[in-house]
Amino acid sequence: MSTSPTTALPKLGLKSPGAGLITLDPVRTALLHGLDGLLTGLAAQLSAPEVVGPPLLSVEGLTRLDYFRNFPHLGVSAARFAPEGLDGLAAGSPAAELPLRPTGHLLPSATCYGLLLSLEGEDVGAAGLRLSATGRCFRNETHYDGLRRLWGFHMREVLYLGTKDGAVEHLDRGSEFVQELAARLGLTLTRATADDPFYDKGGSRAKLMALDPVKHEFSAPDGTAIASVNRHRNFFGERLGIRAGEHGPAYSACVAFGVERWVHAMILAHGTAEEALDRLREARP
Repeated sequence: MSTSPTTALPKLGLKSPGAGLITLDPVRTALLHGLDGLLTGLAAQLSAPEVVGPPLLSVEGLTRLDYFRNFPHLGVSAARFAPEGLDGLAAGSPAAELPLRPTGHLLPSATCYGLLLSLEGEDVGAAGLRLSATGRCFRNETHYDGLRRLWGFHMREVLYLGTKDGAVEHLDRGSEFVQELAARLGLTLTRATADDPFYDKGGSRAKLMALDPVKHEFSAPDGTAIASVNRHRNFFGERLGIRAGEHGPAYSACVAFGVERWVHAMILAHGTAEEALDRLREARP
């Protein structure tokens, strides 16, 4: 008797190695890679080439982007063992008791930061620039909850830099893509305004956001936000000296997908990981 590809995958009783940390079993791994493959469809529609962002972000660069004024709790720092502790480490001393030194870098909490910092001082021209990337992102959270809220996760983003009108079009097409893909996958999503701007919450820009929201999220029925469309205005263009030709500081916008959260939403909608993977395969072009 033949066996479907889904049932042929091994079932493993994998345990979480810690809070906010998880090893995906073969079925959920197939879901994650398959979903990310479908999410690249937006990049294909918008002719956004694939790039790989940096694995670390400088504290100095993030400071210039008001990162710590907005998200002081999220940062996960990268550190190294102090030289005076290396002999003890090699001799088998408990690593947790040895001194660490900061490197001046953080692990990324969103994929777009590394791409934007890499474009500092560039002129993307009036035609603008689009890029697509999936990054491993990390966030300190007050609590963790399965695939809904992780310490480390994958974020797919499609980023635009260029004119104000180009940024609006980018997000309109991104929103359409999210809803169309959700329908193909059998997901019911709701769209709502989010409240985490990319700049100082107490400043004039934050007050403007209350009148003109810049971020909207698409959420599964249990409230898990699995995608967002983010309009940065010309904030990053001004801070990083990125220009759009004669239009001045570039406007930017991104469409972001939390890939593990899409896995969660698929299982929520279809009952089991195996049934979700079968639906995913049916939805492929």
